[in-house]
Amino acid sequence: MVPTAAVLFAQGRRLRRDTPILPDAAHPWAGSLPGDNPARLLVIGDSTAAGVGAATQDDALPGSLGRELAARLGCGIEWRTTGRNGATSRDLITDYLDDATGDRYDIVFLSVGANDALGLRSRAAFARDIRTLLVRLREASPDALIIVSSLPGFSQFVLLPNPLRWNLYLHSTSLEEAARAVVADFPRVHMSAPPPKYTDGFFASDLFHPSASGYHDWARFAIDDAIHAGVL
Repeated sequence: MVPTAAVLFAQGRRLRRDTPILPDAAHPWAGSLPGDNPARLLVIGDSTAAGVGAATQDDALPGSLGRELAARLGCGIEWRTTGRNGATSRDLITDYLDDATGDRYDIVFLSVGANDALGLRSRAAFARDIRTLLVRLREASPDALIIVSSLPGFSQFVLLPNPLRWNLYLHSTSLEEAARAVVADFPRVHMSAPPPKYTDGFFASDLFHPSASGYHDWARFAIDDAIHAGVL
């Protein structure tokens, strides 16, 4: 019998070799929606903050969240995003947190964890980094609602072969449990529920990142979830 570790290593190497590399969304990485008393939105995170899978950030997560918020809150939205493809929670702290905390925001959306799962980072390390991110973001924006995304539903990624898919799902679930325990310590911080079944067309051509349609679905789900939880 081939050891599971060897199978996972071979599947991961083949996946990295064969998966097409999509670019970040085009600049600008900031925008606005008209309306009275505009709320300021910051998106910080990994490839999903960078808009990989969409042509522009307006069609990616920041623009999609902005439209959902504008519709629900009945106000203008000023949004910006920071982060990079492949960033872990530790990368966000070392490379992007100073930028993210340079201004004050009304709503912060933190999208992180997929690369921590892919890198097999420990629960303790991930929980420590999430706590650091939340402390710093809260210090910079004392009154902001901070929404932390759940980790991707790796069990639904048809691109991933088993046993890689199942093992990645188990590890990501463990990391998410650790993050939820940290989030529970902070007022006005909410972690989204696990994602529902991904719709047809959710994934971009690499079958890994969201498409423009996928980002729209995600934003709608995240804001619906925050409203249902009573935090928005």
